[in-house]
Amino acid sequence: MPDSSRDRLYQELAKSLLEALAQGRYPVGSRLPAERELSQAYGVSRPTVREAIIALEVQGLVEVRIGSGAYVLRLPGKSEIPGFGISAIELTEARLLFEGEAAALAATQITDEEVAELDGLVKQIARENMEPAGTVDADRAFHLTIARATRNGAVYDAIENLWSLRSSSPEAALLHAKARTANIKPVVDEHAAILGALRDRDPVAARAAMRTHLSAVLDSLLFATEEKAIEEARRSVQAKRDRYSRAIS
Repeated sequence: MPDSSRDRLYQELAKSLLEALAQGRYPVGSRLPAERELSQAYGVSRPTVREAIIALEVQGLVEVRIGSGAYVLRLPGKSEIPGFGISAIELTEARLLFEGEAAALAATQITDEEVAELDGLVKQIARENMEPAGTVDADRAFHLTIARATRNGAVYDAIENLWSLRSSSPEAALLHAKARTANIKPVVDEHAAILGALRDRDPVAARAAMRTHLSAVLDSLLFATEEKAIEEARRSVQAKRDRYSRAIS
């Protein structure tokens, strides 16, 4: 694997796999080694392998087939250099750092009106979760309301930019889409815990609640890339469709 202190491990692995593709080790239509095999061969974790595969998937080099693995769609050009956006894992790690401290600061500045606004947004998150194709509008508004409550424009702009990257970075957008496919949605109880700490004006509890929430988001994103999770979600959706079909027949 290339030695680069500037790249994250998944980027190094993606470059190594791209080089292997360019050398013809994996022809078009062939299946890449299983996640566990790549993890052992390159000495990296399985989540790192998943991020690398997503980076190749975004660039149209491979296709991930549920329950089967990653297959080569095309071979890279001789001079092709992989480009990397911000991955969903990187993005969530950054959110954990920024938004944890933002919640602590907001707890010392937040108004009763903003607390009431957050309470309404928690209820809206619950309603959106009931919709099959629910959005994350209320989730985004909840976090940006907390950022605004810090009374610090730089903090707000930083957190708003992180949320924008969720859709503007292809890697982040793809993994969040996979999370939706695996039926992973914002957890109401986690947002309610953040709200409770803010209502109590407790910066320590607010920081802890936000970090607990975003740590869980990080775990769920890793879970969403596991074929088992996606397959279970697919079976659950099919079972609901079958029940509905029987009910109207």
